[in-house]
Amino acid sequence: MATAQLEKTAGQKYVWATRGDINAFFGLMLDNIGDMILMASLLVLLFKLPADFVLTRMIPGTAVGVLVGDLIFTAMAFQLARKTGRSDVTAMPLGLDTPSTFGAVFLIIGPAFSNASKTLPPDQAARHAWYIAIAMLLASGIFKVISAFFSGWIRRVVPRAGLLGSLTAIALVIISFLPLLEIVSQPVAGLSALAVILITLTARWDLPRRIPGALAAVLIGCAIYYLMNVVGLGPGFGGEGGKPSWSLRFFLPLPINDWFAWFQLNWREAFGYLPVALPLALATIIGGIDCTESAAAAGDDYPTGPIIGVEGFATIVGGLFGGVIQSTPYIGHPAYKAMGARAGYTLATALFIGAAGIFGYFDWIFYLLPKAVVFPILIFVGLEITSQSFHATERRHFPAVTLACVPALAYLAVIMLKQVLPGDLDIKGLNPASQHTVQTIIMLSGGFIVTSLIWGTMLAHLIDGKIRAAVISLILAGALAWFGVIHSPLPSSPILPPAQVLAQVAQEGRSKASHGQTPYHWAAAYWVAAAVIALLGKYGTVPTRERAEEPQAI
Repeated sequence: MATAQLEKTAGQKYVWATRGDINAFFGLMLDNIGDMILMASLLVLLFKLPADFVLTRMIPGTAVGVLVGDLIFTAMAFQLARKTGRSDVTAMPLGLDTPSTFGAVFLIIGPAFSNASKTLPPDQAARHAWYIAIAMLLASGIFKVISAFFSGWIRRVVPRAGLLGSLTAIALVIISFLPLLEIVSQPVAGLSALAVILITLTARWDLPRRIPGALAAVLIGCAIYYLMNVVGLGPGFGGEGGKPSWSLRFFLPLPINDWFAWFQLNWREAFGYLPVALPLALATIIGGIDCTESAAAAGDDYPTGPIIGVEGFATIVGGLFGGVIQSTPYIGHPAYKAMGARAGYTLATALFIGAAGIFGYFDWIFYLLPKAVVFPILIFVGLEITSQSFHATERRHFPAVTLACVPALAYLAVIMLKQVLPGDLDIKGLNPASQHTVQTIIMLSGGFIVTSLIWGTMLAHLIDGKIRAAVISLILAGALAWFGVIHSPLPSSPILPPAQVLAQVAQEGRSKASHGQTPYHWAAAYWVAAAVIALLGKYGTVPTRERAEEPQAI
């Protein structure tokens, strides 16, 4: 049927905008706006960055990354239409990567600002954290551009279960759970908006006149939220950061010269965040490959390398203008094509998001849209990532995906502990047993994205009977633990030789709590586990695929 449709449309003039582009625009635009609101809200509310700094420094460049990426994807749709002679080509959607939004906020910008705030005023600490985020965004973009030439090899080397397992961990623990706290803080409006999202986007019901589910959720949630305020039952009008100015501004930071001067003095600290940034970039690369294959299956055969190259280029451009969140192709191409969208929706999204950041009307969106009403979209994203992770993984690798989620639970526990423990998780006032428990959670959470990737990869190799690959995974994990890339005993997770790490541990009074769990112990644990697996692999019997897929009795 798909082939017949393609033959039918071949040779016709490209119809680049249809009614379906309207629905697709609202879906793609609101997804990006939701990520921008999420980033700004978490940085301002949770980490206490100055709202004006976030809105005028971080948002414009982040929006420019979406502007550039979607404009190029729009042009690629026209090019594919000319090449194939088809009138029904749908542009690849591009936007802000939601896992990277959380990763940048909770693992890069937030911790960097908290550490810098100990010695610097808020504005200077915010600038320091901003420059670190720019460094990580530029590194991610360069990594993606280079990887565009090796996209096939990367996909073969990294097991899908390991990569998707780490994404599932972020999706369940961070993308789904943390926004849910904001939703239930205003349960009447929040749960109403969530109900609309679940019935339209998750359960896939159609609304009258095909109104986009995301738009309907925001409209209904806002109506309930502000009606409750009118009758005196709500928290008040307006959001964080104060009422914006009525006049539009044109402001696009170009901090690269000042950033480079800063980078020459602080490159060691910046590189300490690479273990967070690069796995997130790798995830978008694999995701981009999957998105390209998904588009091909729907009838739009885009070249994989250029798609990955464009997302890398858009990420770099965003970083040059002060952006902090990487751009990536979205998995929803078949859904947008089913809506009847062509290239109009990516063009409209590019212009709307870019202008929102550059001319400042995002300030009003951030001020007026209640977080409890917008965040249900992120619940849908978390559910989709989780379900797609299992759907795209072979059944026998389900345990590997599940195992990869476990380290993220420790990170969630750390987030909660930071709400009750003083300073940077100061454990001195706790009893010895509690100190050891908290310290264990800190070490398990350190570098959890990398840990999840390695654990899922290792188990997937074991299930496939690839003993050598599993052993190599554990040896690599031991090396990373040795230098604190994973399982650092310090909340800030610095990448240092073990002796320097232990010196800081002693200085912070964590020595007793870390007894038996130093970088030496974690490295040795992985290397001994590698030796055990190598020994068992030599004398054990690899299971057949049929046996590997059989459910095991408990």
